Amino acid sequence: MIKLEPEILQAVEKPARYTGHELNAVHKDWDEVDCHFALAMADTYEVGMSNLGLKILYEVLNNRQDTACERVYAPWIDMEAIMRDRSIPLFSLESFTEIKNFDFLGFTLQYEMIYSNILNMLDLAGIPIWTKDRSDVDPFIVGGGPTVYNTEPIADFFDFFILGEGEEVISEVAKTFVKWKREGKPGGRKGFLKKVAKLEGIYVPSFYNVKYNERGYFSSIEPKEPEARDKIYKRVIRDLDSVHFVEKPVMPYIGIVHDRIMLELFRGCTRGCRFCQAGTSYRPIRERSREYLRELARKLVDSSGYNEMSLTSLSSADYSCLGELVDDLFADFEGEKVSFSLPSLRIDSFSIDLAHKMQQVRKSGLTFAPEAGTQRLRDVINKGVTEENLMTAVEAAFKQGWKQVKLYFMMGLPTETDEDIVGIARLAEKVARKYKEVKGKWGVTVTISVSCFVPKPHTPFQWFGQLPKDEFERRQRLLKDSITERAVKFHYHDARVSVLEGAISRGDRRISQVIYQAWKDGAKFDGWTDLFKEDVWHEAFRKCGIYMKEYSERTRDFDEPLPWEHTTPGVSKDFLKREWNKAVAEQLTEDCRRGKCSGCGVCPSLKVNIVDWKRKEGEVKANV
Repeated sequence: MIKLEPEILQAVEKPARYTGHELNAVHKDWDEVDCHFALAMADTYEVGMSNLGLKILYEVLNNRQDTACERVYAPWIDMEAIMRDRSIPLFSLESFTEIKNFDFLGFTLQYEMIYSNILNMLDLAGIPIWTKDRSDVDPFIVGGGPTVYNTEPIADFFDFFILGEGEEVISEVAKTFVKWKREGKPGGRKGFLKKVAKLEGIYVPSFYNVKYNERGYFSSIEPKEPEARDKIYKRVIRDLDSVHFVEKPVMPYIGIVHDRIMLELFRGCTRGCRFCQAGTSYRPIRERSREYLRELARKLVDSSGYNEMSLTSLSSADYSCLGELVDDLFADFEGEKVSFSLPSLRIDSFSIDLAHKMQQVRKSGLTFAPEAGTQRLRDVINKGVTEENLMTAVEAAFKQGWKQVKLYFMMGLPTETDEDIVGIARLAEKVARKYKEVKGKWGVTVTISVSCFVPKPHTPFQWFGQLPKDEFERRQRLLKDSITERAVKFHYHDARVSVLEGAISRGDRRISQVIYQAWKDGAKFDGWTDLFKEDVWHEAFRKCGIYMKEYSERTRDFDEPLPWEHTTPGVSKDFLKREWNKAVAEQLTEDCRRGKCSGCGVCPSLKVNIVDWKRKEGEVKANV
């Protein structure tokens, strides 16, 4: 067990990141269980403690009598320096056990810019970074989460990946391990990987051969073990009411990014925004029942003491019983001073009415996501909202007392022109002027936040070449110069980070050499702008003989083999091609939840029969 001396904690920023012993943390006798699982996020405590997926898996694993699950996060720069200076290995927060002594180390892969931190944590733990270098005494390194649908850039660092939703499969992995261990660990490390590879949704990269053509482009990936499948489909939970959700969240001693209860209403989104990887990878739509959500809400408040609850999902306002659920929650917690919030709003009056009801005490501000500045480009990305929708929504909001509005946009979308960039400024200014029209005076703040578009695997824009950094920066300057209203504030993302994310997100296994080289040369916390080392990454590409722009800026052909097609969320390539062509033609695709099937392929490929709850004439009816 690791012991931290008081002078160590006194020497670092936010020592509570490393002390453990929080309320609801689970402590088990190490010798009383057969499986020891460490769940990790390669970012700070405040970020990792906010991740809902890790909270769920923590309880799922600890509910097993044969398994102990503990937590570990990336130490901040100051703590890492002390750990390396004093040879303190990476340790868990529950028992302060060295991470290398666990059976599994599972990372949630939230986005590509944490990859260098993963290597740093493995090194701090004393675990060989490359899969091929690990022995039978090393933990199995597992990955899951949003970026798991192209894990090729980090495939050589991981023993296996879990595709899709983990509540069921993570327990199957633990069960498989315990059985293998009790049988005497037949076949050693590879023996267990052969067993786990038979589970649906498991990808073992070392069981595949990767080939490249004469130009150096990826050409194929082929199974080399009988347990390896040609294509690995994600795991999907059919009935969300039947699986465990967080009931006793671990309570932090310090403020975290999402310092509130998160009540997940449903999973999936069928609105079909063509840039959105989450919209394809989390399909199909599955809702929790009102009754179950009320029960969960009561348990969460009682076990945590939180007085703020966020009703979360990809598009929370699309929950079919949202109005009724909000009424239920207000009735259930009347007099308890519990507040509720929606992290995402539709651009319509229904959302405004709900937000008004939920924020009667304090109106903190509203957030909408038009995504593009002109109707033409909103049609290209299949956003499905108009300027009239936005103006109607903000007019209703201003009449009810709001005076802060945040608008999210993307820059660098396919077919974007300077006219579309200037359109962002004009749209924001119209929102500001709408306030003066409604209230008869100025007093509103309209903040536009503009991210740099990154083409992602398994989206209709996966073939599209990303803009160069210089062009992103030119368009940022153009937008800034186009804003004339003082009420409009402009925030934008770091284009340097976005183009690197673009190169990694569509990379193949050769990118692992670049990530390793960049980490060796000092890259870490790349998602933190003040710590990002652009020159280190560019030098790493050069040292490895890999041309970064071939991955970020090159537009792929439809028939070109893609390194991520063997791991799939179930959306068909034919559907993605159709959506690309409709984007070029500026044509919309109807939301299949409100109209006809769009033929994305998810339901048949995943063999699911999903009941889609719809609002109709004041009732909730089922449509299969």
